[in-house]
Amino acid sequence: MLEIPELLSPAGDLERLRYAVCYGADAVYCGMTEFGMRSAPSNFTPDQLKEGVLFAHARGRRVYLTLNTLPTNEELSRLPDAVKMAADAGVDAFIVADLGVVELCKKVAPGVDIHFSTQTGITNYAAATAAYHLGAKRVVLARELTLQDIATIRDKTPPQLEIEAFVHGAMCMSFSGRCLLSTYMTGRDSNRGECAQPCRWRYHICEERRPGQYYEIGESPEGSYILNADDLCTAPFLDLVCKAGVDSLKIEGRAKTFYYVASVTAAYRKALDTFLHNPDAEDFALPEDVYEELTRTSHRRYSPGFYFGREKAIQRTDHIGYIRAWDFMGTVDAWKDGVAYCQQRGKWSIGDTLEALTPDGSRIPLAPAWIKNEAGEGIKSTPVAMQKYTIPCETPLPAMTLLRKKNPPEETAYHPMTEKTPQK
Repeated sequence: MLEIPELLSPAGDLERLRYAVCYGADAVYCGMTEFGMRSAPSNFTPDQLKEGVLFAHARGRRVYLTLNTLPTNEELSRLPDAVKMAADAGVDAFIVADLGVVELCKKVAPGVDIHFSTQTGITNYAAATAAYHLGAKRVVLARELTLQDIATIRDKTPPQLEIEAFVHGAMCMSFSGRCLLSTYMTGRDSNRGECAQPCRWRYHICEERRPGQYYEIGESPEGSYILNADDLCTAPFLDLVCKAGVDSLKIEGRAKTFYYVASVTAAYRKALDTFLHNPDAEDFALPEDVYEELTRTSHRRYSPGFYFGREKAIQRTDHIGYIRAWDFMGTVDAWKDGVAYCQQRGKWSIGDTLEALTPDGSRIPLAPAWIKNEAGEGIKSTPVAMQKYTIPCETPLPAMTLLRKKNPPEETAYHPMTEKTPQK
């Protein structure tokens, strides 16, 4: 059991790992090009994994590697070399779902900790204790558990066993993420990180003797998203998650952008630090700017998940779209003598108001009077992808500062924090 809860952020690639670490993560979790639950070319190569571990360890942070797919016999033949390579790179733990992989990791890399993935579906203290006896340093609990369920598991398991739980991000409609829907509908296996997310699609009913006649499920004119879950957000009651005995607070999102990773990590860093400042307080007062920061990234509607029971686990049948109140405009590479040196990630123009998010979580409004390209020529906007430019800024901005711009009000009619926080 950790003395202080850990903030654990996703790292889909080396760039996202760096931003997660610099914006306040205590640890990151990442995957290689194989054996992880997010299959994408942007995962880590062996050299990138070694570089990422060195970057994190130099700053006192930890790196966990996902090996949580359910491998086939053919895939297993390649796994020992991958495990050895990761161990040599210095990863701090393997996140594993398959018992055969557990045994292989213990044999090939006995010095690396083992975390049982949420894919193992641990929902009770007996399963958690069994995992501990099988060699688990940590268990990542199923997302279907309430705060009381977690507290019971904490009370009835060995104190040396660490408990990890998701606190923010996309929720899967299937039990502990073990889903076959994508495989059957598209041939993309969700248990190998290739999920096509058919739970986000819109569905209608068709009676077999009336082909071509489709009937809506529910009353919405747009159709019904009967499998579509809201995003999880525990920031308003993060104190209760910690007090239930959770050692590691996990942010979902290895497929999300580095901007998302940085913004959400910064928000939860501030929320966790607020709790740790007075952990015995009965009333947890979350800073208002944490709410605000969580509205500045693309997300679905928020809900408390299952933490307060099934009746609070909101699942929308009328909405699938993302809420995008702000657009990401670019990064700051350096600052000197009142000038910020930036790189474009979105178009903005003279007269626009920007906001800078710094690695310590500060937000700084900007209204640049001019923009200059790399040749020092004045320009009116930043339409060229990845172009370098400079802007005036009196406030020093550290490297890796992020620039964004608010969208017009008509595009942000829904504010996720207008819904009441669940009663504690």
